Amino acid sequence: QVQLVESGGGLVQPGGSLRLSCVASGSMISIYHMGWYRQAPGKPRDLVASIGSGGTLNYAGSVKGRFTISRDNAKNTVYLQMNSLKPEDTAVYYCNGVPGFTSWGQGTQVTVSS
Repeated sequence: QVQLVESGGGLVQPGGSLRLSCVASGSMISIYHMGWYRQAPGKPRDLVASIGSGGTLNYAGSVKGRFTISRDNAKNTVYLQMNSLKPEDTAVYYCNGVPGFTSWGQGTQVTVSS
């Protein structure tokens, strides 16, 4: 089974940037449509960005123009570059397939606050 480990979160001021990483092990993920999801307290987990096996990109309206998803198949890793962060971006961020094909990792906490 593929295991996913997210990292790169932290506390950042509004307007700041973070780069999240999702490293996969157990199988190559290059053939999968991969996505970054986030879950704020008391809210459902939502897909915010995805990248197809051929590189097609899709973003939720709330992050379009601020977040960039990318992948490095040689490193079996998916990234999420987050710029111009807002307090409403505060959440635990997870990666998985679209749709999800493996167990959820522990996620990485992103907190945007002054």
